[in-house]
Amino acid sequence: MGLAYLVGGGRAGGALRAAVLEAVVLAGHVVLYPTGIRQERAAAGGRCAARPGRRPPVLLLHGFNDNRSVFVLLRRALGADGLRRVEAYNYSPFTSDLRDTARLLAARVEELCERTGHERVDIVGHSLGGLAARYYVQRLGGDVRVRTLVTLGTPHGGTRVAPFMDAHPLVRQMRPDSEVMAELRAPAPGCRTRYVAFWSEFDAIMVPVESARIEHPDLLAVNVQVTGIGHLALAAHPAVIAAVRRALDGSPSVVADDGPGAASVA
Repeated sequence: MGLAYLVGGGRAGGALRAAVLEAVVLAGHVVLYPTGIRQERAAAGGRCAARPGRRPPVLLLHGFNDNRSVFVLLRRALGADGLRRVEAYNYSPFTSDLRDTARLLAARVEELCERTGHERVDIVGHSLGGLAARYYVQRLGGDVRVRTLVTLGTPHGGTRVAPFMDAHPLVRQMRPDSEVMAELRAPAPGCRTRYVAFWSEFDAIMVPVESARIEHPDLLAVNVQVTGIGHLALAAHPAVIAAVRRALDGSPSVVADDGPGAASVA
C-alpha cells in the first residue's frame, strides 16, 4: 500500500488555521447549498463515441446531509482543460442505507458510460460519498467500471464522532463495528480500481483521524495526508484540488518528494 504526504505548512498553529479555514468554507457552502439541491440533469442526446485524447468522465459524490454544491471549485478545476466530462450525483437526503446509495450509484455509472461511450469512469467521493462509492466498487463489482476512486475525508475505518447521532441509520453504518464496515474489511482479491484517499490530521469528523486512510491488503491504495485542512475544506482547498487532478490525470505521484520524510505539493 502506497503512502504519500501533502504538507500544508507544518504543525505550528495548524489546528487554528484549519478551524479558521473550515469556518470560511462552511460560510461559503451555506450560501451555495441551495444551488445544489436539485439533481443535475444529464446531458441531452444519445450515446457518444469516446473521442481520442478524452479522459474518462468523472462522477462527484457528496457526503452526509450535503449536495453537489460542495464540489463547485473541484468541478471547475477538473473540467478546465475540456478533456473530461465532470458530473455530480445527488443521492436522497432520506437515504437510510449506504448500500442502497451504492446500488443507485451503480445504475448512474452504467448510464454515464452508455452516454459517453467510455468503458470506465473515475469517482471522487467526499466523506460518506466516498464510502458509498467504495462499497459499489468493492462489493457490487464496480471495479469493472471505476478506474480510480478518490476519497476526501471518508471514514474507511469507521468513525466514532458524535455518539448522540447513532439514532440515524447511516451514522450507525459509519461506526467501526457496523455490518457495512465488516463487509468492507472482507477480502477483495483482484480488485481493479485504484484508490487515492486524502485524510487530514485536523478532520474533526474522523475519530480517530486515521480512519480516513484505506488499510486493506487487497486494494491498490495511496493514502495522502493533508495538514492544516478540516473536513469540509478537503473538497475545496486549492492544494487538494490540484492533487486530485494529478491523481486522475494518471500522475505516478500525487505529491512531489522534498527529501527524506517530507513532501509538498508539486
